[in-house]
Amino acid sequence: MPPAKKRKTGKRANASASAQTPTEASQPAEVPEVSGPAPTEDGDADMPEAPADTNSAAKESSKSPKPAAADTSAKAEDRLARFRALQARAKKSSDQNLAEATKESQRLATDPSALTALNRKRDVAQHKLLKAETEEAGDDFERKRAWDWTAEESERWDKRLKKRAAARDNNAFKDYRVEGNKVYKRQLRDMAPDMDKYEKDKMAAIEKAAASGGLDIVETEDGELIAVDKDGSFYSTADSTSFVEHKADKGAVDRLVAEMKKAEDARMRKRRERMAQNGDDGDVTYINEKNKQFNQKLNRFYNKYTAEIRDSFERGTMI
Repeated sequence: MPPAKKRKTGKRANASASAQTPTEASQPAEVPEVSGPAPTEDGDADMPEAPADTNSAAKESSKSPKPAAADTSAKAEDRLARFRALQARAKKSSDQNLAEATKESQRLATDPSALTALNRKRDVAQHKLLKAETEEAGDDFERKRAWDWTAEESERWDKRLKKRAAARDNNAFKDYRVEGNKVYKRQLRDMAPDMDKYEKDKMAAIEKAAASGGLDIVETEDGELIAVDKDGSFYSTADSTSFVEHKADKGAVDRLVAEMKKAEDARMRKRRERMAQNGDDGDVTYINEKNKQFNQKLNRFYNKYTAEIRDSFERGTMI
């Protein structure tokens, strides 16, 4: 049987407790776990490396905001530069638009017919001044003018003047056949045929007819090529119907449409001029020709007194 344990008295218990306290204090404190490689046998020697890694991480974290701030400032400067470039382009465009609008308003304010009349008057004045100076010097004015032109140019000019005089004398209406001939000549004068396209189309038609056997190409003694129509299907006659197979190109159709619009505009302009001469350019206020004449008579006598009333009616301010 083991011996009984001896009870410790109060003094001995306090002494033992005081003896144990310095021993426990001398033991090293528990080091918190640090993620990393497992400790080796010399664990006590490797333990101080953990604070060094923590300091390097703190330094890296303190340095990392500097590049980010630099990138942000660079992006801001780039955006500011682009914004200023856009502002400069917008200002330049607005200045150009203002300048063009000013020029357009000046062009609209200037009457082209008045400008043409002024230029014509200036040319006539210069012509008369030159003629007077030449006659005072005792020289022949027409001969002096002819020095500035060649013989061919002078002949063409005389022919043009003669043609214009004949057209001016032949301006009166005779019959619809003559009027149609005038329109046809004017259209021919304004039309500019494409001779290169015409030659290509003609050669293509000749080659097609020669390949089909309906056309023979014969060479004469002097080297000239002559196309001989065998069955009479190549050259058009009064009984030919091959023209219905021709399809005009878009340019020719556009020219035809433009010519029709031009003729319609001229017709409407002449109609408005006739109506203005007869006093029909305003609102229709008559029911027959007799009533129209009576209204015109009233307008001649009373328009100056009723102008304000009529303007008020048009504005809608009259009660």
